[in-house]
Amino acid sequence: MREIIFDTETTGFDPASGDRLVEIGCIELINRVPSGRTFHAYYHPERDMPAAAYNVHGLSAEFLAKHPVFAKGAAELLEFLEDSPLVAHNARFDFGFLNHELKLCGLPDISMDRMIDTVAIARTLHPGAKHSLDALCTRYGIDRSHRVKHGALLDAELLAQLYIELTGGRQIGLGLAQEEDKEIVGVELTASAVVRPVRPARVFEASAAELERHAAFVATLKEPLWHQEA
Repeated sequence: MREIIFDTETTGFDPASGDRLVEIGCIELINRVPSGRTFHAYYHPERDMPAAAYNVHGLSAEFLAKHPVFAKGAAELLEFLEDSPLVAHNARFDFGFLNHELKLCGLPDISMDRMIDTVAIARTLHPGAKHSLDALCTRYGIDRSHRVKHGALLDAELLAQLYIELTGGRQIGLGLAQEEDKEIVGVELTASAVVRPVRPARVFEASAAELERHAAFVATLKEPLWHQEA
Protein backbone atom coordinates (compact mmCIF):
# COMPACT_ATOMS: atom_id res chain seq x y z
CA MET A 1 0.00 0.00 0.00
CA ARG A 2 1.40 3.37 -1.05
CA GLU A 3 0.70 6.47 1.04
CA ILE A 4 2.10 10.00 0.91
CA ILE A 5 2.83 11.97 4.08
CA PHE A 6 2.92 15.68 3.30
CA ASP A 7 3.15 19.08 4.91
CA THR A 8 2.94 22.64 3.62
CA GLU A 9 4.17 26.08 4.61
CA THR A 10 2.15 29.15 3.64
CA THR A 11 1.96 32.93 3.92
CA GLY A 12 -0.95 32.68 6.36
CA PHE A 13 -4.08 30.79 7.32
CA ASP A 14 -6.66 31.55 4.65
CA PRO A 15 -6.19 31.03 0.90
CA ALA A 16 -9.53 32.76 0.26
CA SER A 17 -8.03 36.01 1.58
CA GLY A 18 -4.98 35.81 -0.67
CA ASP A 19 -2.61 33.59 1.32
CA ARG A 20 -0.48 31.28 -0.79
CA LEU A 21 1.40 28.00 -0.48
CA VAL A 22 5.19 28.53 -0.44
CA GLU A 23 6.63 25.09 0.40
CA ILE A 24 5.59 21.45 0.23
CA GLY A 25 7.36 18.33 1.49
CA CYS A 26 6.27 14.76 0.78
CA ILE A 27 7.43 11.36 2.08
CA GLU A 28 6.49 8.12 0.34
CA LEU A 29 5.45 5.18 2.55
CA ILE A 30 5.07 1.64 1.23
CA ASN A 31 3.21 -0.60 3.68
CA ARG A 32 3.84 1.96 6.46
CA VAL A 33 7.61 1.98 5.79
CA PRO A 34 9.44 5.00 4.29
CA SER A 35 10.68 4.01 0.84
CA GLY A 36 13.35 6.71 0.66
CA ARG A 37 11.50 8.64 -2.08
CA THR A 38 10.64 12.24 -1.24
CA PHE A 39 9.40 15.36 -2.98
CA HIS A 40 10.30 18.87 -1.85
CA ALA A 41 9.74 22.24 -3.48
CA TYR A 42 9.60 25.96 -2.70
CA TYR A 43 7.23 28.24 -4.62
CA HIS A 44 7.24 31.97 -5.31
CA PRO A 45 3.98 33.24 -3.77
CA GLU A 46 3.81 36.38 -5.92
CA ARG A 47 3.11 38.47 -2.84
CA ASP A 48 4.80 39.66 0.36
CA MET A 49 5.59 37.48 3.35
CA PRO A 50 3.83 38.57 6.56
CA ALA A 51 6.11 38.83 9.59
CA ALA A 52 4.00 36.34 11.58
CA ALA A 53 4.41 33.66 8.90
CA TYR A 54 8.12 34.41 8.46
CA ASN A 55 8.65 33.93 12.20
CA VAL A 56 7.16 30.43 11.92
CA HIS A 57 9.07 29.04 8.92
CA GLY A 58 11.82 31.59 8.19
CA LEU A 59 11.06 31.78 4.43
CA SER A 60 11.50 35.34 3.21
CA ALA A 61 9.96 36.90 0.11
CA GLU A 62 13.49 37.47 -1.23
CA PHE A 63 14.38 33.78 -0.88
CA LEU A 64 11.14 32.58 -2.45
CA ALA A 65 11.42 35.00 -5.37
CA LYS A 66 14.27 32.81 -6.69
CA HIS A 67 11.92 29.83 -7.05
CA PRO A 68 9.21 29.08 -9.63
CA VAL A 69 5.54 29.78 -9.09
CA PHE A 70 3.35 26.81 -8.19
CA ALA A 71 1.89 26.53 -11.69
CA LYS A 72 5.29 25.66 -13.15
CA GLY A 73 5.85 22.82 -10.66
CA ALA A 74 2.29 21.48 -10.38
CA ALA A 75 2.74 18.67 -12.93
CA GLU A 76 5.86 17.35 -11.17
CA LEU A 77 4.07 17.38 -7.81
CA LEU A 78 0.98 15.61 -9.13
CA GLU A 79 3.17 12.98 -10.79
CA PHE A 80 4.74 12.20 -7.42
CA LEU A 81 1.40 12.14 -5.56
CA GLU A 82 -0.26 9.85 -8.14
CA ASP A 83 -3.61 8.66 -6.75
CA SER A 84 -2.28 7.62 -3.34
CA PRO A 85 -3.94 8.48 -0.02
CA LEU A 86 -2.49 11.72 1.40
CA VAL A 87 -1.68 11.96 5.11
CA ALA A 88 -1.33 15.34 6.82
CA HIS A 89 -1.61 16.82 10.31
CA ASN A 90 -4.74 18.97 10.46
CA ALA A 91 -5.19 17.84 6.88
CA ARG A 92 -8.02 20.19 5.90
CA PHE A 93 -5.63 23.11 6.18
CA ASP A 94 -3.06 21.54 3.84
CA PHE A 95 -5.71 20.23 1.43
CA GLY A 96 -7.30 23.68 1.35
CA PHE A 97 -4.09 25.38 0.25
CA LEU A 98 -3.11 22.61 -2.18
CA ASN A 99 -6.50 22.63 -3.88
CA HIS A 100 -6.53 26.42 -3.98
CA GLU A 101 -3.22 26.42 -5.87
CA LEU A 102 -4.50 23.75 -8.25
CA LYS A 103 -7.63 25.81 -8.88
CA LEU A 104 -5.51 28.86 -9.74
CA CYS A 105 -3.72 26.66 -12.31
CA GLY A 106 -7.01 25.49 -13.79
CA LEU A 107 -6.39 21.95 -12.54
CA PRO A 108 -8.95 19.71 -10.78
CA ASP A 109 -9.06 19.46 -7.00
CA ILE A 110 -7.60 16.51 -5.14
CA SER A 111 -10.55 14.59 -3.71
CA MET A 112 -11.05 14.86 0.03
CA ASP A 113 -11.72 11.12 -0.02
CA ARG A 114 -7.95 10.69 -0.24
CA MET A 115 -7.39 12.64 2.98
CA ILE A 116 -6.09 10.99 6.15
CA ASP A 117 -5.88 13.41 9.10
CA THR A 118 -3.47 12.43 11.87
CA VAL A 119 -5.09 14.95 14.22
CA ALA A 120 -8.37 13.03 13.92
CA ILE A 121 -6.54 9.75 14.60
CA ALA A 122 -4.79 11.24 17.64
CA ARG A 123 -8.07 12.60 19.05
CA THR A 124 -9.56 9.12 18.87
CA LEU A 125 -6.56 7.50 20.54
CA HIS A 126 -5.87 10.25 23.11
CA PRO A 127 -9.08 12.20 23.86
CA GLY A 128 -8.51 15.30 25.92
CA ALA A 129 -4.74 15.37 25.30
CA LYS A 130 -2.76 17.89 23.25
CA HIS A 131 -2.69 16.98 19.57
CA SER A 132 -0.09 19.34 18.12
CA LEU A 133 2.77 17.73 16.20
CA ASP A 134 5.20 18.77 18.95
CA ALA A 135 3.03 17.32 21.73
CA LEU A 136 2.50 14.01 19.93
CA CYS A 137 6.19 13.66 19.09
CA THR A 138 6.92 14.09 22.80
CA ARG A 139 4.27 11.50 23.71
CA TYR A 140 5.74 8.92 21.32
CA GLY A 141 9.40 9.70 21.99
CA ILE A 142 10.12 11.06 18.50
CA ASP A 143 13.23 13.23 18.46
CA ARG A 144 12.45 16.74 17.21
CA SER A 145 15.45 18.53 18.72
CA HIS A 146 16.59 19.56 15.24
CA ARG A 147 13.28 21.33 14.54
CA VAL A 148 14.21 24.95 15.19
CA LYS A 149 11.60 26.33 12.76
CA HIS A 150 8.78 24.75 10.80
CA GLY A 151 9.80 23.24 7.49
CA ALA A 152 7.58 21.24 5.14
CA LEU A 153 9.96 18.34 4.49
CA LEU A 154 11.23 18.21 8.09
CA ASP A 155 7.69 18.23 9.45
CA ALA A 156 6.65 15.56 6.93
CA GLU A 157 9.52 13.37 8.15
CA LEU A 158 8.39 13.80 11.78
CA LEU A 159 4.80 13.18 10.77
CA ALA A 160 5.77 9.98 8.95
CA GLN A 161 7.27 8.65 12.19
CA LEU A 162 4.19 9.76 14.12
CA TYR A 163 1.78 8.20 11.62
CA ILE A 164 3.59 4.88 11.89
CA GLU A 165 3.26 5.10 15.68
CA LEU A 166 -0.42 6.05 15.55
CA THR A 167 -1.19 3.12 13.28
CA GLY A 168 0.73 0.57 15.35
CA GLY A 169 3.82 0.34 13.17
CA ARG A 170 6.36 0.16 15.98
CA GLN A 171 4.32 -2.50 17.81
CA ILE A 172 4.45 -4.67 14.70
CA GLY A 173 8.20 -4.21 14.57
CA LEU A 174 8.55 -5.09 18.24
CA GLY A 175 6.53 -8.23 17.66
CA LEU A 176 8.94 -9.35 14.98
CA ALA A 177 11.88 -8.58 17.22
CA GLN A 178 10.35 -10.60 20.04
CA GLU A 179 9.92 -13.59 17.73
CA GLU A 180 13.57 -13.33 16.77
CA ASP A 181 14.53 -13.11 20.46
CA LYS A 182 12.53 -16.25 21.20
CA GLU A 183 14.46 -18.14 18.55
CA ILE A 184 17.77 -16.98 20.02
CA VAL A 185 16.73 -17.82 23.58
CA GLY A 186 15.56 -21.23 22.44
CA VAL A 187 18.96 -21.99 20.96
CA GLU A 188 20.73 -20.89 24.13
CA LEU A 189 18.47 -22.97 26.38
CA THR A 190 18.98 -26.02 24.21
CA ALA A 191 22.74 -25.59 24.33
CA SER A 192 22.66 -25.25 28.12
CA ALA A 193 20.56 -28.39 28.50
CA VAL A 194 23.21 -30.44 26.73
CA VAL A 195 25.91 -29.67 29.30
CA ARG A 196 23.69 -29.69 32.38
CA PRO A 197 24.50 -32.71 34.66
CA VAL A 198 21.75 -35.31 34.94
CA ARG A 199 20.75 -36.03 38.55
CA PRO A 200 18.94 -39.24 39.63
CA ALA A 201 15.40 -38.82 40.91
CA ARG A 202 15.15 -38.49 44.67
CA VAL A 203 13.10 -41.17 46.47
CA PHE A 204 10.73 -39.99 49.20
CA GLU A 205 9.49 -43.02 51.19
CA ALA A 206 8.21 -43.10 54.80
CA SER A 207 10.16 -45.24 57.26
CA ALA A 208 8.56 -47.97 59.41
CA ALA A 209 8.75 -45.71 62.46
CA GLU A 210 6.99 -42.88 60.61
CA LEU A 211 4.23 -45.21 59.44
CA GLU A 212 3.74 -46.45 63.01
CA ARG A 213 3.44 -42.90 64.40
CA HIS A 214 0.96 -41.99 61.68
CA ALA A 215 -1.23 -45.03 62.49
CA ALA A 216 -1.20 -44.12 66.20
CA PHE A 217 -2.30 -40.57 65.40
CA VAL A 218 -5.14 -41.71 63.17
CA ALA A 219 -6.38 -44.03 65.95
CA THR A 220 -6.94 -41.00 68.20
CA LEU A 221 -9.36 -39.37 65.77
CA LYS A 222 -13.04 -39.56 66.76
CA GLU A 223 -15.41 -40.58 63.99
CA PRO A 224 -13.16 -39.64 61.06
CA LEU A 225 -15.04 -38.83 57.85
CA TRP A 226 -13.63 -41.79 55.96
CA HIS A 227 -15.17 -44.18 58.51
CA GLN A 228 -18.63 -42.67 58.24
CA GLU A 229 -21.19 -44.35 56.02
CA ALA A 230 -22.36 -42.36 53.05
